[in-house]
Amino acid sequence: MTETTETTETTEIPSHLTPDELRELFLFESLDDEQLAWISANGDVVTVPAGEDIVVEGEPADCFHVLLSGSIAMSRNISGENVETTRTDYRGVYFGAVQFYLEDESAALYAATVRAITDATVLALPRPEFAAAFTAWFPMARHLLEGMVLGLTKNHRAVAERERLLALGKLSAGLTHELNNPAAAAGRAADALRDKVAGMRHKLGMIADGKIAGPQLQKLVMAQDEFVKKVRNAPDLSPLEASDREDEISDWLDDQGIAGGWDLAPVFVNGGLDVSDLEAVKLASDSDVFEGAIRWLSYTVETESLLREITDATARISDLVLAAKQYSQMDRAPYRIIDVHEGLDATLVMFGRKLGEESGIGIVKDYDRSVPPVPAYPAELNQVWTNIIDNAVDAMHDSAGATGTLTVRTWRDGDCVVVEIGDTGPGIPPDVRQRIFEPFFTTKAVGKGTGLGLDVSYRVVVARHHGDIQVVTEPGNTRFQVRLPIAES
Repeated sequence: MTETTETTETTEIPSHLTPDELRELFLFESLDDEQLAWISANGDVVTVPAGEDIVVEGEPADCFHVLLSGSIAMSRNISGENVETTRTDYRGVYFGAVQFYLEDESAALYAATVRAITDATVLALPRPEFAAAFTAWFPMARHLLEGMVLGLTKNHRAVAERERLLALGKLSAGLTHELNNPAAAAGRAADALRDKVAGMRHKLGMIADGKIAGPQLQKLVMAQDEFVKKVRNAPDLSPLEASDREDEISDWLDDQGIAGGWDLAPVFVNGGLDVSDLEAVKLASDSDVFEGAIRWLSYTVETESLLREITDATARISDLVLAAKQYSQMDRAPYRIIDVHEGLDATLVMFGRKLGEESGIGIVKDYDRSVPPVPAYPAELNQVWTNIIDNAVDAMHDSAGATGTLTVRTWRDGDCVVVEIGDTGPGIPPDVRQRIFEPFFTTKAVGKGTGLGLDVSYRVVVARHHGDIQVVTEPGNTRFQVRLPIAES
Protein backbone atom coordinates (compact mmCIF):
# COMPACT_ATOMS: atom_id res chain seq x y z
CA MET A 1 0.00 0.00 0.00
CA THR A 2 1.45 3.30 -1.05
CA GLU A 3 0.84 6.48 0.92
CA THR A 4 0.67 9.76 -0.89
CA THR A 5 1.13 13.13 0.73
CA GLU A 6 -0.58 16.24 -0.69
CA THR A 7 1.27 19.52 -0.39
CA THR A 8 -0.24 22.98 -0.85
CA GLU A 9 1.98 25.65 -2.30
CA THR A 10 1.43 29.25 -1.22
CA THR A 11 2.64 32.19 -3.22
CA GLU A 12 4.76 34.43 -1.09
CA ILE A 13 4.62 38.13 -1.79
CA PRO A 14 8.14 39.53 -2.25
CA SER A 15 9.20 42.10 0.29
CA HIS A 16 10.58 44.42 -2.39
CA LEU A 17 9.70 45.31 -5.98
CA THR A 18 12.24 45.04 -8.75
CA PRO A 19 13.14 48.15 -10.77
CA ASP A 20 11.14 46.78 -13.73
CA GLU A 21 8.08 46.29 -11.52
CA LEU A 22 8.46 49.81 -10.14
CA ARG A 23 8.63 51.23 -13.67
CA GLU A 24 5.09 49.91 -14.25
CA LEU A 25 3.76 52.35 -11.64
CA PHE A 26 2.98 55.81 -13.05
CA LEU A 27 4.79 57.56 -10.19
CA PHE A 28 8.12 55.94 -11.04
CA GLU A 29 7.96 55.32 -14.80
CA SER A 30 10.31 58.23 -15.63
CA LEU A 31 12.99 57.53 -13.00
CA ASP A 32 16.43 56.35 -14.09
CA ASP A 33 17.92 52.99 -13.16
CA GLU A 34 19.85 54.34 -10.18
CA GLN A 35 16.75 55.99 -8.71
CA LEU A 36 14.64 52.87 -9.26
CA ALA A 37 17.31 50.79 -7.59
CA TRP A 38 17.20 53.08 -4.54
CA ILE A 39 13.40 52.77 -4.26
CA SER A 40 13.61 49.02 -4.74
CA ALA A 41 16.12 48.72 -1.90
CA ASN A 42 14.32 51.11 0.49
CA GLY A 43 10.66 50.38 -0.25
CA ASP A 44 8.96 47.52 1.58
CA VAL A 45 5.95 45.66 0.23
CA VAL A 46 3.44 45.32 3.06
CA THR A 47 0.33 43.10 3.17
CA VAL A 48 -2.70 44.54 4.94
CA PRO A 49 -5.77 42.42 5.80
CA ALA A 50 -9.26 43.71 4.99
CA GLY A 51 -10.63 46.02 7.68
CA GLU A 52 -7.24 47.06 9.04
CA ASP A 53 -6.00 50.65 9.09
CA ILE A 54 -2.92 51.31 6.98
CA VAL A 55 -2.39 54.84 8.31
CA VAL A 56 -4.29 56.63 11.07
CA GLU A 57 -5.11 60.34 11.10
CA GLY A 58 -3.06 62.26 13.65
CA GLU A 59 -0.32 59.66 14.04
CA PRO A 60 3.27 60.43 12.98
CA ALA A 61 3.58 60.44 9.18
CA ASP A 62 6.37 57.86 8.90
CA CYS A 63 5.79 56.41 5.42
CA PHE A 64 4.79 57.36 1.91
CA HIS A 65 2.50 54.58 0.60
CA VAL A 66 1.63 53.40 -2.91
CA LEU A 67 -1.28 50.99 -3.50
CA LEU A 68 -0.25 47.83 -5.35
CA SER A 69 -3.44 45.75 -5.06
CA GLY A 70 -6.80 45.69 -3.28
CA SER A 71 -9.27 48.46 -2.34
CA ILE A 72 -8.82 51.24 0.20
CA ALA A 73 -10.97 53.98 1.71
CA MET A 74 -9.79 57.35 3.03
CA SER A 75 -11.68 59.17 5.80
CA ARG A 76 -11.36 62.31 7.93
CA ASN A 77 -12.49 62.85 11.50
CA ILE A 78 -14.80 65.86 11.48
CA SER A 79 -16.48 66.92 14.74
CA GLY A 80 -16.06 63.44 16.14
CA GLU A 81 -17.42 61.59 13.11
CA ASN A 82 -15.40 59.69 10.52
CA VAL A 83 -16.41 60.99 7.09
CA GLU A 84 -15.28 58.94 4.10
CA THR A 85 -13.80 61.12 1.37
CA THR A 86 -12.28 58.66 -1.13
CA ARG A 87 -12.56 54.98 -2.06
CA THR A 88 -10.41 53.40 -4.78
CA ASP A 89 -8.72 50.26 -6.07
CA TYR A 90 -6.56 52.03 -8.67
CA ARG A 91 -3.06 50.57 -8.71
CA GLY A 92 -0.43 53.22 -8.11
CA VAL A 93 -2.45 55.73 -6.08
CA TYR A 94 -0.47 57.16 -3.19
CA PHE A 95 -1.34 58.26 0.33
CA GLY A 96 0.13 58.67 3.79
CA ALA A 97 3.07 61.07 4.10
CA VAL A 98 2.26 62.74 0.77
CA GLN A 99 3.85 66.02 1.90
CA PHE A 100 7.12 64.32 2.78
CA TYR A 101 9.07 67.17 1.14
CA LEU A 102 7.80 69.67 3.75
CA GLU A 103 9.69 70.21 6.97
CA ASP A 104 7.02 72.05 8.94
CA GLU A 105 4.64 70.58 11.53
CA SER A 106 1.73 70.29 9.06
CA ALA A 107 3.50 67.39 7.34
CA ALA A 108 4.58 65.58 10.51
CA LEU A 109 1.22 63.81 11.05
CA TYR A 110 -1.04 61.81 8.78
CA ALA A 111 -3.86 64.06 7.55
CA ALA A 112 -6.35 61.21 7.06
CA THR A 113 -7.05 57.59 7.93
CA VAL A 114 -6.73 54.97 5.18
CA ARG A 115 -8.28 51.55 5.71
CA ALA A 116 -8.06 48.39 3.62
CA ILE A 117 -11.52 47.48 2.34
CA THR A 118 -10.22 44.22 0.89
CA ASP A 119 -6.93 42.44 1.44
CA ALA A 120 -4.38 44.86 0.05
CA THR A 121 -0.66 45.25 -0.62
CA VAL A 122 1.13 48.57 -0.48
CA LEU A 123 4.64 49.85 -1.09
CA ALA A 124 5.91 51.73 1.98
CA LEU A 125 8.76 54.22 1.65
CA PRO A 126 10.25 55.71 4.84
CA ARG A 127 9.52 59.44 4.88
CA PRO A 128 12.91 60.85 6.04
CA GLU A 129 14.97 58.78 3.60
CA PHE A 130 12.56 59.35 0.71
CA ALA A 131 12.49 63.11 1.37
CA ALA A 132 16.30 63.26 1.32
CA ALA A 133 16.50 61.23 -1.90
CA PHE A 134 13.77 63.29 -3.56
CA THR A 135 15.57 66.53 -2.65
CA ALA A 136 18.78 65.19 -4.16
CA TRP A 137 17.04 64.04 -7.34
CA PHE A 138 14.76 67.03 -7.87
CA PRO A 139 16.00 69.99 -5.80
CA MET A 140 14.08 72.62 -7.78
CA ALA A 141 10.88 70.55 -7.80
CA ARG A 142 11.06 70.17 -4.03
CA HIS A 143 11.30 73.93 -3.52
CA LEU A 144 8.51 74.62 -5.99
CA LEU A 145 6.22 72.09 -4.34
CA GLU A 146 6.99 73.38 -0.88
CA GLY A 147 6.28 76.98 -1.87
CA MET A 148 3.10 76.05 -3.71
CA VAL A 149 1.64 74.02 -0.83
CA LEU A 150 2.44 76.58 1.82
CA GLY A 151 1.20 79.43 -0.35
CA LEU A 152 -2.07 77.72 -1.15
CA THR A 153 -2.60 76.81 2.49
CA LYS A 154 -2.08 80.38 3.69
CA ASN A 155 -4.17 81.82 0.87
CA HIS A 156 -7.04 79.41 1.47
CA ARG A 157 -6.97 80.09 5.20
CA ALA A 158 -7.01 83.86 4.69
CA VAL A 159 -9.76 83.79 2.07
CA ALA A 160 -11.90 81.35 4.07
CA GLU A 161 -11.59 83.59 7.13
CA ARG A 162 -12.60 86.61 5.05
CA GLU A 163 -15.57 84.66 3.66
CA ARG A 164 -16.78 83.93 7.18
CA LEU A 165 -16.29 87.55 8.23
CA LEU A 166 -18.15 88.85 5.17
CA ALA A 167 -21.08 86.53 5.86
CA LEU A 168 -21.08 87.52 9.53
CA GLY A 169 -21.00 91.20 8.60
CA LYS A 170 -23.93 90.88 6.23
CA LEU A 171 -26.05 88.92 8.67
CA SER A 172 -25.18 91.04 11.71
CA ALA A 173 -26.10 94.20 9.79
CA GLY A 174 -29.48 92.72 8.93
CA LEU A 175 -30.04 91.49 12.47
CA THR A 176 -29.06 94.88 13.92
CA HIS A 177 -31.57 96.59 11.66
CA GLU A 178 -34.29 94.13 12.62
CA LEU A 179 -33.56 94.54 16.33
CA ASN A 180 -33.45 98.32 16.08
CA ASN A 181 -36.99 98.63 14.71
CA PRO A 182 -38.87 96.96 17.61
CA ALA A 183 -36.44 98.43 20.15
CA ALA A 184 -37.13 101.94 18.83
CA ALA A 185 -40.87 101.23 18.77
CA ALA A 186 -40.79 100.07 22.38
CA GLY A 187 -38.85 103.20 23.37
CA ARG A 188 -41.31 105.53 21.65
CA ALA A 189 -44.27 103.72 23.19
CA ALA A 190 -42.72 103.91 26.66
CA ASP A 191 -42.18 107.68 26.31
CA ALA A 192 -45.75 108.20 25.11
CA LEU A 193 -47.06 105.94 27.88
CA ARG A 194 -45.47 108.15 30.52
CA ASP A 195 -47.38 111.18 29.21
CA LYS A 196 -50.67 109.28 28.88
CA VAL A 197 -50.49 107.93 32.41
CA ALA A 198 -49.94 111.46 33.73
CA GLY A 199 -52.92 112.69 31.71
CA MET A 200 -55.08 109.83 32.91
CA ARG A 201 -54.28 110.68 36.55
CA HIS A 202 -55.22 114.29 35.88
CA LYS A 203 -58.55 113.36 34.29
CA LEU A 204 -59.31 110.93 37.08
CA GLY A 205 -58.77 113.71 39.60
CA MET A 206 -61.16 115.95 37.70
CA ILE A 207 -64.05 113.47 37.45
CA ALA A 208 -63.62 112.34 41.04
CA ASP A 209 -63.39 115.87 42.53
CA GLY A 210 -66.62 115.53 44.44
CA LYS A 211 -68.68 115.74 41.26
CA ILE A 212 -69.34 112.06 40.75
CA ALA A 213 -71.13 109.68 43.05
CA GLY A 214 -69.57 106.45 44.19
CA PRO A 215 -71.94 104.11 42.28
CA GLN A 216 -71.43 106.10 39.11
CA LEU A 217 -67.64 106.01 39.51
CA GLN A 218 -67.89 102.28 40.04
CA LYS A 219 -69.75 101.96 36.73
CA LEU A 220 -67.04 103.96 34.97
CA VAL A 221 -64.34 101.76 36.46
CA MET A 222 -66.24 98.72 35.23
CA ALA A 223 -66.47 100.34 31.81
CA GLN A 224 -62.74 100.95 31.97
CA ASP A 225 -62.13 97.24 32.62
CA GLU A 226 -64.32 96.32 29.65
CA PHE A 227 -62.42 98.77 27.45
CA VAL A 228 -59.12 97.22 28.51
CA LYS A 229 -60.36 93.73 27.57
CA LYS A 230 -61.44 94.96 24.16
CA VAL A 231 -58.10 96.67 23.54
CA ARG A 232 -56.24 93.44 24.31
CA ASN A 233 -58.36 91.58 21.75
CA ALA A 234 -58.74 94.35 19.21
CA PRO A 235 -59.34 92.97 15.68
CA ASP A 236 -57.15 93.86 12.73
CA LEU A 237 -59.19 96.22 10.54
CA SER A 238 -58.54 97.08 6.94
CA PRO A 239 -57.76 100.75 6.24
CA LEU A 240 -61.25 101.20 4.75
CA GLU A 241 -62.97 99.58 7.75
CA ALA A 242 -60.95 101.67 10.19
CA SER A 243 -61.74 104.86 8.28
CA ASP A 244 -65.48 104.14 8.25
CA ARG A 245 -65.52 103.38 11.97
CA GLU A 246 -63.52 106.54 12.78
CA ASP A 247 -66.03 108.65 10.85
CA GLU A 248 -68.90 107.02 12.72
CA ILE A 249 -67.37 107.64 16.16
CA SER A 250 -66.25 111.16 15.25
CA ASP A 251 -69.79 112.09 14.15
CA TRP A 252 -71.24 110.60 17.34
CA LEU A 253 -68.83 112.59 19.56
CA ASP A 254 -69.67 115.76 17.66
CA ASP A 255 -73.35 115.10 18.24
CA GLN A 256 -72.62 114.81 21.98
CA GLY A 257 -70.94 118.21 21.95
CA ILE A 258 -67.46 116.81 22.65
CA ALA A 259 -64.79 118.89 20.92
CA GLY A 260 -61.98 117.23 19.00
CA GLY A 261 -63.93 114.10 18.15
CA TRP A 262 -61.76 113.58 15.05
CA ASP A 263 -58.74 113.31 17.39
CA LEU A 264 -60.36 110.86 19.81
CA ALA A 265 -61.97 108.61 17.20
CA PRO A 266 -58.73 106.89 16.00
CA VAL A 267 -57.86 106.08 19.62
CA PHE A 268 -61.11 104.23 20.21
CA VAL A 269 -61.01 102.49 16.81
CA ASN A 270 -57.45 101.25 17.35
CA GLY A 271 -58.66 99.85 20.68
CA GLY A 272 -61.40 97.83 18.99
CA LEU A 273 -64.26 100.04 20.30
CA ASP A 274 -67.34 101.33 18.51
CA VAL A 275 -70.28 103.68 19.14
CA SER A 276 -72.16 101.11 21.23
CA ASP A 277 -69.29 101.08 23.76
CA LEU A 278 -69.42 104.86 24.06
CA GLU A 279 -73.19 104.77 24.42
CA ALA A 280 -72.71 102.55 27.49
CA VAL A 281 -70.42 105.19 29.01
CA LYS A 282 -73.04 107.86 28.39
CA LEU A 283 -75.62 105.83 30.23
CA ALA A 284 -73.26 105.30 33.19
CA SER A 285 -72.33 108.97 33.71
CA ASP A 286 -74.11 112.27 34.29
CA SER A 287 -74.03 114.93 31.61
CA ASP A 288 -71.76 117.26 33.60
CA VAL A 289 -69.00 114.64 33.88
CA PHE A 290 -69.65 112.78 30.60
CA GLU A 291 -66.98 114.54 28.54
CA GLY A 292 -64.40 114.09 31.29
CA ALA A 293 -65.29 110.40 31.53
CA ILE A 294 -64.88 109.96 27.75
CA ARG A 295 -61.48 111.64 27.78
CA TRP A 296 -60.41 109.64 30.83
CA LEU A 297 -61.39 106.42 29.09
CA SER A 298 -59.57 107.51 25.93
CA TYR A 299 -56.41 107.78 28.03
CA THR A 300 -57.13 104.28 29.33
CA VAL A 301 -57.44 102.96 25.78
CA GLU A 302 -54.25 104.73 24.68
CA THR A 303 -52.21 103.46 27.61
CA GLU A 304 -53.40 99.89 27.05
CA SER A 305 -52.64 100.20 23.32
CA LEU A 306 -49.17 101.47 24.12
CA LEU A 307 -48.61 98.60 26.53
CA ARG A 308 -49.67 96.19 23.79
CA GLU A 309 -47.23 97.86 21.40
CA ILE A 310 -44.41 97.49 23.93
CA THR A 311 -45.35 93.86 24.49
CA ASP A 312 -45.38 93.18 20.73
CA ALA A 313 -42.03 94.95 20.25
CA THR A 314 -40.31 93.09 23.07
CA ALA A 315 -41.78 89.81 21.81
CA ARG A 316 -40.33 90.61 18.38
CA ILE A 317 -36.93 91.23 19.96
CA SER A 318 -37.16 87.91 21.78
CA ASP A 319 -38.08 86.16 18.53
CA LEU A 320 -35.08 87.72 16.77
CA VAL A 321 -32.72 86.68 19.56
CA LEU A 322 -34.18 83.18 19.43
CA ALA A 323 -33.70 83.10 15.65
CA ALA A 324 -30.07 84.21 16.06
CA LYS A 325 -29.54 81.48 18.62
CA GLN A 326 -31.20 78.95 16.32
CA TYR A 327 -29.00 80.10 13.45
CA SER A 328 -25.76 79.93 15.43
CA GLN A 329 -26.80 76.70 17.19
CA MET A 330 -25.42 77.98 20.50
CA ASP A 331 -25.66 75.52 23.39
CA ARG A 332 -26.79 72.73 21.06
CA ALA A 333 -25.25 69.45 19.98
CA PRO A 334 -23.35 69.84 16.68
CA TYR A 335 -24.99 66.71 15.23
CA ARG A 336 -28.61 65.79 15.87
CA ILE A 337 -32.00 65.12 14.29
CA ILE A 338 -33.51 68.39 13.03
CA ASP A 339 -36.50 69.94 11.30
CA VAL A 340 -35.01 71.70 8.26
CA HIS A 341 -37.65 74.43 8.43
CA GLU A 342 -36.26 75.78 11.71
CA GLY A 343 -32.88 76.51 10.15
CA LEU A 344 -34.45 77.96 6.98
CA ASP A 345 -36.66 80.34 8.98
CA ALA A 346 -33.77 81.38 11.23
CA THR A 347 -31.59 82.12 8.19
CA LEU A 348 -34.32 84.19 6.54
CA VAL A 349 -34.69 86.22 9.74
CA MET A 350 -30.94 86.83 9.83
CA PHE A 351 -31.08 88.43 6.37
CA GLY A 352 -33.37 91.11 7.82
CA ARG A 353 -33.73 94.12 5.59
CA LYS A 354 -32.28 92.38 2.50
CA LEU A 355 -35.57 90.47 2.15
CA GLY A 356 -39.21 91.47 2.41
CA GLU A 357 -41.40 94.24 1.04
CA GLU A 358 -39.10 97.08 2.11
CA SER A 359 -36.16 95.60 0.18
CA GLY A 360 -38.13 94.97 -3.01
CA ILE A 361 -37.55 91.21 -2.82
CA GLY A 362 -40.59 89.16 -1.90
CA ILE A 363 -40.43 85.88 0.00
CA VAL A 364 -42.54 82.83 -0.80
CA LYS A 365 -42.45 79.87 1.59
CA ASP A 366 -43.85 76.64 0.23
CA TYR A 367 -43.07 74.21 3.05
CA ASP A 368 -44.24 70.63 3.26
CA ARG A 369 -44.51 70.38 7.04
CA SER A 370 -45.06 66.63 6.79
CA VAL A 371 -41.48 65.90 5.74
CA PRO A 372 -39.60 63.86 8.35
CA PRO A 373 -36.67 65.23 10.37
CA VAL A 374 -33.17 64.53 9.11
CA PRO A 375 -29.85 63.79 10.85
CA ALA A 376 -27.61 66.77 10.28
CA TYR A 377 -25.09 69.33 11.44
CA PRO A 378 -27.59 72.22 11.60
CA ALA A 379 -25.05 75.02 12.02
CA GLU A 380 -23.29 73.90 8.84
CA LEU A 381 -26.58 73.60 6.94
CA ASN A 382 -27.44 77.15 8.01
CA GLN A 383 -24.21 78.24 6.33
CA VAL A 384 -25.38 76.46 3.16
CA TRP A 385 -28.74 78.28 3.23
CA THR A 386 -26.88 81.55 3.87
CA ASN A 387 -24.56 81.10 0.88
CA ILE A 388 -27.36 80.18 -1.52
CA ILE A 389 -29.76 82.92 -0.37
CA ASP A 390 -27.01 85.54 -0.45
CA ASN A 391 -26.16 84.61 -4.05
CA ALA A 392 -29.86 84.70 -4.95
CA VAL A 393 -30.28 88.18 -3.47
CA ASP A 394 -27.21 89.43 -5.34
CA ALA A 395 -28.55 87.91 -8.58
CA MET A 396 -31.81 89.85 -8.21
CA HIS A 397 -30.07 93.20 -7.82
CA ASP A 398 -30.11 95.43 -10.88
CA SER A 399 -29.21 99.05 -11.58
CA ALA A 400 -32.51 100.19 -10.06
CA GLY A 401 -32.06 98.20 -6.88
CA ALA A 402 -33.28 94.82 -5.70
CA THR A 403 -36.41 93.34 -7.26
CA GLY A 404 -37.69 89.80 -7.55
CA THR A 405 -38.98 86.88 -5.54
CA LEU A 406 -37.11 84.41 -3.38
CA THR A 407 -38.91 81.08 -3.12
CA VAL A 408 -38.07 78.44 -0.51
CA ARG A 409 -39.70 75.03 -0.94
CA THR A 410 -39.42 71.69 0.82
CA TRP A 411 -40.73 68.27 -0.07
CA ARG A 412 -39.92 64.60 0.28
CA ASP A 413 -38.36 62.69 -2.61
CA GLY A 414 -38.02 59.01 -1.76
CA ASP A 415 -35.51 58.62 1.06
CA CYS A 416 -34.47 62.29 0.97
CA VAL A 417 -35.82 65.65 2.05
CA VAL A 418 -35.39 68.27 -0.67
CA VAL A 419 -34.81 71.95 0.08
CA GLU A 420 -35.14 74.18 -2.97
CA ILE A 421 -34.14 77.85 -2.96
CA GLY A 422 -35.10 79.73 -6.13
CA ASP A 423 -34.78 83.27 -7.42
CA THR A 424 -36.07 85.27 -10.36
CA GLY A 425 -32.68 86.65 -11.37
CA PRO A 426 -31.13 86.51 -14.85
CA GLY A 427 -29.95 82.91 -14.47
CA ILE A 428 -26.50 81.33 -14.70
CA PRO A 429 -24.83 81.13 -18.15
CA PRO A 430 -23.89 77.59 -19.30
CA ASP A 431 -20.13 78.26 -19.22
CA VAL A 432 -20.38 79.56 -15.65
CA ARG A 433 -22.75 76.83 -14.48
CA GLN A 434 -20.10 74.16 -15.00
CA ARG A 435 -17.72 75.91 -12.59
CA ILE A 436 -19.94 77.31 -9.82
CA PHE A 437 -18.84 74.69 -7.28
CA GLU A 438 -15.13 75.18 -7.95
CA PRO A 439 -13.18 76.77 -5.08
CA PHE A 440 -12.21 80.43 -5.64
CA PHE A 441 -14.36 80.70 -8.79
CA THR A 442 -16.62 83.76 -8.71
CA THR A 443 -18.32 86.05 -11.22
CA LYS A 444 -18.61 88.88 -8.70
CA ALA A 445 -16.46 91.96 -8.91
CA VAL A 446 -13.12 92.05 -7.13
CA GLY A 447 -13.72 92.45 -3.41
CA LYS A 448 -17.37 91.38 -3.68
CA GLY A 449 -16.90 87.62 -3.39
CA THR A 450 -14.30 84.99 -2.62
CA GLY A 451 -15.59 82.08 -4.68
CA LEU A 452 -15.76 79.79 -1.65
CA GLY A 453 -19.47 80.01 -0.77
CA LEU A 454 -20.76 77.30 -3.11
CA ASP A 455 -17.59 75.22 -2.69
CA VAL A 456 -18.21 75.16 1.06
CA SER A 457 -21.90 74.40 0.46
CA TYR A 458 -21.04 71.47 -1.81
CA ARG A 459 -18.62 69.95 0.71
CA VAL A 460 -21.09 70.38 3.59
CA VAL A 461 -23.96 68.74 1.69
CA VAL A 462 -22.06 65.99 -0.13
CA ALA A 463 -19.12 65.11 2.13
CA ARG A 464 -20.65 65.88 5.53
CA HIS A 465 -24.26 64.86 4.98
CA HIS A 466 -23.87 62.36 2.12
CA GLY A 467 -26.50 64.27 0.18
CA ASP A 468 -26.56 66.06 -3.15
CA ILE A 469 -26.77 69.64 -4.43
CA GLN A 470 -27.85 70.57 -7.94
CA VAL A 471 -28.82 73.69 -9.83
CA VAL A 472 -31.52 74.19 -12.45
CA THR A 473 -31.29 77.54 -14.17
CA GLU A 474 -32.78 79.64 -16.92
CA PRO A 475 -33.42 83.39 -17.18
CA GLY A 476 -35.90 84.34 -14.48
CA ASN A 477 -35.79 80.96 -12.74
CA THR A 478 -32.72 79.63 -10.94
CA ARG A 479 -33.25 76.88 -8.35
CA PHE A 480 -30.69 75.25 -6.09
CA GLN A 481 -31.91 71.86 -4.84
CA VAL A 482 -30.32 70.30 -1.77
CA ARG A 483 -31.14 66.65 -1.02
CA LEU A 484 -30.58 65.39 2.52
CA PRO A 485 -30.90 61.69 3.44
CA ILE A 486 -33.62 60.89 5.96
CA ALA A 487 -31.71 57.93 7.41
CA GLU A 488 -28.21 58.09 8.85
CA SER A 489 -25.65 56.59 6.50
